[in-house]
Amino acid sequence: MDCNEPITKFEQWGLPLEEINRLGQHLRCFYDRFCAYIRPKTQDTSEYGYCYVSGLLRMEAKRTMANISRKTNVPIQNMQHFMSNSPWSARSLIGAIQDEIQQHPEFRAGAMLILDESAEEKAGDHSAGAGRQYNGRLGKVEMSQVGVFLSLATPRAHTWIDGELYLPEHWFGDGYAERRKKVGIPEERSFQTKPELGWQMIQRVQANQIPFEAVVMDDLYGRNNMLRQRLDQAGIEYYGDIPANTVVYLDKPRVIYPKTRRGKRSKRPRIVAKRRYEARQLLHHPVLEWFTIILRPSERGMLTAQFARCRVWTLHGTQSRQEWLLIRREGQQITYVLSNASVDTSLKTMAWRKSHRYFVERDNQDGKSELGWDEFQAIKYLAWEHQLALTILASWFIADTRLDWMARYERDPALLEQYEVDVLPMLSVANVRELLRAAMPLPQLSTQEATTLVVEHLVNRTRSRRSRLRQQRVPQT
Repeated sequence: MDCNEPITKFEQWGLPLEEINRLGQHLRCFYDRFCAYIRPKTQDTSEYGYCYVSGLLRMEAKRTMANISRKTNVPIQNMQHFMSNSPWSARSLIGAIQDEIQQHPEFRAGAMLILDESAEEKAGDHSAGAGRQYNGRLGKVEMSQVGVFLSLATPRAHTWIDGELYLPEHWFGDGYAERRKKVGIPEERSFQTKPELGWQMIQRVQANQIPFEAVVMDDLYGRNNMLRQRLDQAGIEYYGDIPANTVVYLDKPRVIYPKTRRGKRSKRPRIVAKRRYEARQLLHHPVLEWFTIILRPSERGMLTAQFARCRVWTLHGTQSRQEWLLIRREGQQITYVLSNASVDTSLKTMAWRKSHRYFVERDNQDGKSELGWDEFQAIKYLAWEHQLALTILASWFIADTRLDWMARYERDPALLEQYEVDVLPMLSVANVRELLRAAMPLPQLSTQEATTLVVEHLVNRTRSRRSRLRQQRVPQT
């Protein structure tokens, strides 16, 4: 066997070994582009940020502050202060990341902005924003902490670009004043619904001049009349999923105030229309014409679905507005969507744009399984903000690395013929992390170091038991 054969195979897949061996240096250079935004005015602790991001990217599990500290040789108290109390601005870092994304050729045209949320189960309500609320992953109301996120996606790249912690309304009651102060909720924060948080982030993205063609969102946001109206007034094209029982009209409805028996105008409006429909009632209506559309390559072949659309009227209070009702049918799964796309937008374009919601779901899953989002443990609001900014930074490192390699190292076209496929899979987040761990291995503990950690753990557990015993003692009279 030719000794060069393994290298040839690597290069066939666009993976030159010399580039992989430099991944650690690449991470260092990448981080240095942003470290100025992670440097407080009083003391330069930005190196802790590098250690934290490298821990998120290289560790396989248990990515808590304490474990990241141990693996990267940072004193635990220093790392906890850096994440929970240090005054560096997470918003400034996220803005700098957005600035770099905005300048990248990949996102100059064809990008989609995707709005979604993600909930993490919590053991108690001590963490900022934690409370009994709907957890989509569990499919029920549970003690959770919920974040609202924005992803930016093209067919070749996708990444988180912003997020906000949702604070349930009861967190702003008088009974929570002390708790808000304890976890560091900013005084200027007031209750905002999830759609309001989403609109706030979309405005920030616009202010940073990140180009995108449309906003895609699930039914929590798509059914919100105010959010859709704000997007429309701002000239932003949207695709919002809606519940199947959403009321629509094929003819423009009129809102009137009928006279009462006394001859006065009623305060209660009445809707006059030929017929009102629930969106699902139009599924088999003659007004619809169905087409099968190929959307994109997937791991299971080409992703295809059936689509149909028609113009409908919806009511926003007493104001009526015309929108598209777009319906996607894939097997037994049917999705109803409202959109303000122009009347000359093709069905194929609408179908393609609407189907980008997959990418934010992929980003949410990668954030949890690959970047440790669901392992994060902290009480303070500032810690959540810092975790968000550093996770977005890690996510952008993965996306930037993949795009860089695709641009500089072409894959061998013969692979398509060899494997009898029409497209080759792109590197996953897990793939890049695997290569980074090889190029930048985590230090292995000596027997003495491991034993020291175990003793520290035993001491902490013993102190915790002592504290509980003291609390349980009954005062003697």
